[in-house]
Amino acid sequence: MKTKTIAQQSVNVITLGCSKNLVDSEVLMGQLRANNINVTHENNQKSDVIIINTCGFIENAKQESIDTILTYIEEKQKGNIQKLYVTGCLSERYKEELTVEMPEVDAFFGTLALPELLSKFNVNYQHELIGQRTLTTPKHYAYLKISEGCNRTCAFCAIPLMRGKHVSRTIEDLIKETKHLVRNGVKEIMLIAQELTYYGLDIYKKRCLSTLLEQLSKIDGLMWIRLHYCYPYDFPMDVIDTMAQFPNICNYIDIPLQHANNTILTAMHRHTTQEYMLSLIDTFRQKIPEIGIRTTMLVGFPNETEAQFEDLCRFVQNVKFNRLGSFTYSHEEGTRGYDLTDNISAELKQERMQTLMNIQEPISLELNKKHIGTTMKVLFDDKTKEHFVGRTEYDSPEVDNEVLVFAHNNFVRLGDFANVIITESTAFELYGHVVT
Repeated sequence: MKTKTIAQQSVNVITLGCSKNLVDSEVLMGQLRANNINVTHENNQKSDVIIINTCGFIENAKQESIDTILTYIEEKQKGNIQKLYVTGCLSERYKEELTVEMPEVDAFFGTLALPELLSKFNVNYQHELIGQRTLTTPKHYAYLKISEGCNRTCAFCAIPLMRGKHVSRTIEDLIKETKHLVRNGVKEIMLIAQELTYYGLDIYKKRCLSTLLEQLSKIDGLMWIRLHYCYPYDFPMDVIDTMAQFPNICNYIDIPLQHANNTILTAMHRHTTQEYMLSLIDTFRQKIPEIGIRTTMLVGFPNETEAQFEDLCRFVQNVKFNRLGSFTYSHEEGTRGYDLTDNISAELKQERMQTLMNIQEPISLELNKKHIGTTMKVLFDDKTKEHFVGRTEYDSPEVDNEVLVFAHNNFVRLGDFANVIITESTAFELYGHVVT
């Protein structure tokens, strides 16, 4: 009788943070639905149980997670929800403190505690459900997490404290999951991990990202494969060779470089240099001239001088990345950087971040203008009142550029590909019309 009562309750999962957290939520929801539990994702309607999947990467993310928990604590106190559970990175890192400070939360769970969370619903984790997630993305694309954890020791990063050491999933499991996704309408998968290029070292004793890509590329119906979060040091160049060989592997790579000044890179414990990164990027472009390179830069690391920041700015100006994001240093306890003095003011960090993005904007505009007059293959994700909204192979959802075509004189089905002639551009959008 108790199991039946729990199963009739409605559960709403709230996801904060990155796409890796999103996949965790999708796996959780798949497990609950397989046990006939009514579960939704970020539903505004009233639910009996709330599960918050938190982020704890940097200060802003931690604050968002705390604010969200407090919001639902208030809803529980009002009697609008019966149970409140918290999981994810913040919960993993600060479980003891949170348990004391937020007794209204019914239970806190770490990043690898899915079976314990499921036990609150009187159900067991079902290993045979691997790959049978409940997608929260549009049905035509999905994220594929190929490993968990990270063995890197970057001085600014707390992820190993929350996610543990690197653990690769088997190629067999990943193929099985991808085939399941494709059978259910997925046309594009984005490979994600804390660090993609380390894939396979733990279980196969060698880097196997290229092997995985080759196997995935042969799955019928999988149109695009995209790479996120590649670490630059000791990059396995056979990945680029495989990318060049198989047309359904997007000519796109997300490779967060974090900085370009050698002194800062050493302090960050990145195991690389500006000269190495320039050589790596040059090799990428020699092998695949049309490759789109996305990177992320961190500003305001302890002791970053104006000259060192200017070195970073020159690097960005000279390399001309297709896509670039930036974030400010967050002083995180337990990291190598925490032993340093956080001596760059918040105002200066913000100023440097904005300066970097101001450098990137005209670069993005210049590169986008080169597409005017060309025909590009576009996957359409969404529709606004005026436009169908899509992406090229050089763009990942939410973080990159978009292609807009006017809805009044064009028609496409969401989730379909179409050829688009580009007629206009801004720094972050391309405009065009569908070729019929």
